[in-house]
Amino acid sequence: MPDTPAWVRDAVFYQIFPDRFAASERVTKPGPLEAWDAAPTNDGFKGGDLLGIVEHLDHIASLGANAVYLTPVFQSASNHRYHTYDYLTVDPLLGGEAALRELLDTAHARGMRVILDGVFNHTGRGFWQFHHVLETGAASPYRNWFHFDQAGLDRHKPIDPYPIGRLRAGWPQDEPWPGTLDAGPATARERLGYEAWWGIPALPKLNVGEPAVREFLWGVAEHWLRFGIDGWRLDVPGEIDDRSFWQEFRRRCRAINPEAYLVGEVWNVAPDWVSGDRFDALMNYPLAEAIIGFAAGSSLNEQLLRSHQEYARVTRLDGPGFAAILGRLLTEYDAATTAVQLNLLGSHDTPRVLSLFGGDIEAMELAVLVQATLPGAPCVYYGDEVGVTGGKDPDCRRAFPWEPARWESDLLDATRAAFALRRAEPALRSDAVTFVGSAGAALAFERRAGERRLAVALNSGESETSLALGPGGGEAAVLLATGRGRISPPRLTVENGTVTVALPARAGAVLSLG
Repeated sequence: MPDTPAWVRDAVFYQIFPDRFAASERVTKPGPLEAWDAAPTNDGFKGGDLLGIVEHLDHIASLGANAVYLTPVFQSASNHRYHTYDYLTVDPLLGGEAALRELLDTAHARGMRVILDGVFNHTGRGFWQFHHVLETGAASPYRNWFHFDQAGLDRHKPIDPYPIGRLRAGWPQDEPWPGTLDAGPATARERLGYEAWWGIPALPKLNVGEPAVREFLWGVAEHWLRFGIDGWRLDVPGEIDDRSFWQEFRRRCRAINPEAYLVGEVWNVAPDWVSGDRFDALMNYPLAEAIIGFAAGSSLNEQLLRSHQEYARVTRLDGPGFAAILGRLLTEYDAATTAVQLNLLGSHDTPRVLSLFGGDIEAMELAVLVQATLPGAPCVYYGDEVGVTGGKDPDCRRAFPWEPARWESDLLDATRAAFALRRAEPALRSDAVTFVGSAGAALAFERRAGERRLAVALNSGESETSLALGPGGGEAAVLLATGRGRISPPRLTVENGTVTVALPARAGAVLSLG
């Protein structure tokens, strides 16, 4: 059985893109910033920082969240910070190391965990070891840290990390410069002088096969765990096709913190990644796709959905279809892994889920209820709880609107209620899921802990549906209802010892059966 951290079973995560969540007056900014409420751009900085997170932990806690996942916080020249310049320095724009120290200490004092984003496949162009090769070429002792054109280095062939500069300087548009992304079939190594992630010049790919690089990256992971973080979310780990690297990464992390949570960004069903020697869990995008396909009902924004590379796989699901996919996903992994999967709906890499639902708050509430009632650790992307919308990157990275008048209060209330019930009911955090019925656009499943039995009933359709939930008696009751179920509460009947629920259209409910 995989050895997974026990605390994650009881965790609700809140994912934060630091530049866009909250800005503290205690962090001095060096110059002008993009307006907070302006549409986000690829390059603009809005000035969110780590102390802003500290100052809004009350909001995060009010959701029932007890863990925070931060996208990268290390020094970088990009607002998302996936272009790392210095893995051992917290970006000064975020408040530096002192701000991370305060965030960790304050969060831990409240019983909250914090995990960081580790981007170890590629760096930014300003990463010192890469810059060293740019300055000294073949003479640099770091020449093997990246996938350089080694023969080209020996011939003093120029490295071209800023090919766009050639175009800005007036290079003829009909005569491609060899370093541009559209320069024919040449590889990045041929065009730029080095391999880059997806051929993007700003992201030189590390040579993880080089012993010094391996030691450096393992040391980074160890350093921040000693500093006090509670785990790592690993960016594009599949790009580092080296099982032994991740095995040693896990060994070293767990030697420092035996409860460190290691979760990989893998977008498909991939049991081998969580077989006990690498990660504890994966970002559960297949589950997110299934939830979106079911909860959206007739509100699904097909055009936005099809514009996204991965979420384009989403298909509309009725109750039986959703039950079938859930059944498969819940048996793909060992129960110890399923219990700690990161069960997100959306992230900084996807369109906002509310936009995928065409702004349908009832669909969003239904999706959150599913998230809150399945095994695994739910993860809320900042702002989803108040109805933030947005298309693909960078639009999905809008700044958090801190004026309550702009919030979708029903959605916020439903989110808080769903996760409060999850925390109050061990059955909703157990391993056992039994499907008890599905018909049309509805389905129901049972969750159990000891003698405590709960039923989760979901209806994404446009008409009321009745579902038999199984044995029960006079103690059967509605614990929570969302969507139209708040206006027209679900009706329970008991006949011959079987509980049946009449569930309104576009509604979800959690019911006690015994």
